[in-house]
Amino acid sequence: MSSPHTHRAADSAAARVSARQAIAAVTSDFTELPEPVGAGRPDGPLAWSGYDDARAAAYERTGETESVVCGTAVVEGVRAVLVSFEFRYLGGSLGERTGDRLEAAYAAARAHRLPLVSLVATGGSRMQEGMRALSQLQRVAAQSALNRAAGLPQIAVVRDPTTGGGWATLGAGADVVLALPGAQVGFAGSRVRPPDADPSAYTAEGQLAAGAVDAVVPADRLRTRLGRWLRLLGSPARGPVAPPRALGDARPPGTGWEAVLRARSPERPRAAAYLDAYFSWREQISGDRCGGTDAGLLCGFGLREGRSVAYAAQCGTATRPAGYRTAARLIRLADRLSVPVLTLIDTPGAANDAEAERAGAGAAIADVFAAVAAARTPVTSLVIGEGGSGGALALAAPGRTWAAPDSYFSVIAPEAAAAILKRPRADAPGLAEELRLRPRDLVDLGVVRGIVGH
Repeated sequence: MSSPHTHRAADSAAARVSARQAIAAVTSDFTELPEPVGAGRPDGPLAWSGYDDARAAAYERTGETESVVCGTAVVEGVRAVLVSFEFRYLGGSLGERTGDRLEAAYAAARAHRLPLVSLVATGGSRMQEGMRALSQLQRVAAQSALNRAAGLPQIAVVRDPTTGGGWATLGAGADVVLALPGAQVGFAGSRVRPPDADPSAYTAEGQLAAGAVDAVVPADRLRTRLGRWLRLLGSPARGPVAPPRALGDARPPGTGWEAVLRARSPERPRAAAYLDAYFSWREQISGDRCGGTDAGLLCGFGLREGRSVAYAAQCGTATRPAGYRTAARLIRLADRLSVPVLTLIDTPGAANDAEAERAGAGAAIADVFAAVAAARTPVTSLVIGEGGSGGALALAAPGRTWAAPDSYFSVIAPEAAAAILKRPRADAPGLAEELRLRPRDLVDLGVVRGIVGH
């Protein structure tokens, strides 16, 4: 029987391959871009003794003249610009010539309206070029900003290792971040981090748990998953999408309290069932890029009738600040790529414990309200269960929200209303009626456009 150590070693070996092996893992159709003009000075901008010899040795070892290989490729039928790092060339470090190649790759993506995929494996900036090397990070960031402004997607695949400025620009700065299992991923490389640092924090799996990586993908599935992401980010549906059909009980509730009980029923279909019925297939993004995740809010892109739709779906739990920040990130990305958005509303309300307050619950909810309000792409919403107060309303599209028959939407839960009004909890059923929270009440009040059928 193999040990966990054996598995980690195998994962790491899969993550640490050459630049051209990494390219071959995702495409068999690759054309390298022309070499940018500019030969550079002997021993680099610092006249670092032996630098030319080190580059010559790196060429002999790898067959590459720089730490990055750039070109156009077809990945699972989708054309893209591909950037792949060669770690054996001076640790995959970024110098001025690297910056020249990266700038040319971003420019080619803009010229041909193509997504850019980075297969990253780097130790950071090249020491032998000093601050001239470090300044390449600004150059990469500027190019990335131009591609974002042009509405072009950027996907990173982080290999072993991905550290320093390469992680802080091409890696963590991408729209979607995939990681190979066992890869070392973090801003601090193994030689400069604190000696007592927890090593698990600097892994692909650790970054996934911290909300900085969207998925850890086995090497043998990378081509398929990358191809799916390229298709999802590049083939948006046109115009607003229709809300999903109802999956639960179609009978209209007779009273407000009945609506509340049916929305809270454990047998009622939840977000995952609605998403599976709505999409042919889907891919999920994960994390708020601020250190948090929320399993109670599913975000991602799905394929419906051959076109892409983004989704943010609450799962019936109290939504945490990380969930709202992830949803805001999703909506802004979809807006930039002109992909319509579907939101599914199902929460008793926003999490309001002390941890949620310390994590910035109010600011996170405000961020979603702002993202929905500012979105130029159409947003469609469906209340599929509980619609509890502002924590639910944040995900609702003004003028384009529908309700399922077994749902309710309320300014506050009836029990909380009783507490605020200093009335006994036994008054909650009566208050549910006064709050007019049933689907048909919401239609009459102009809060939702209609009730979806089966």
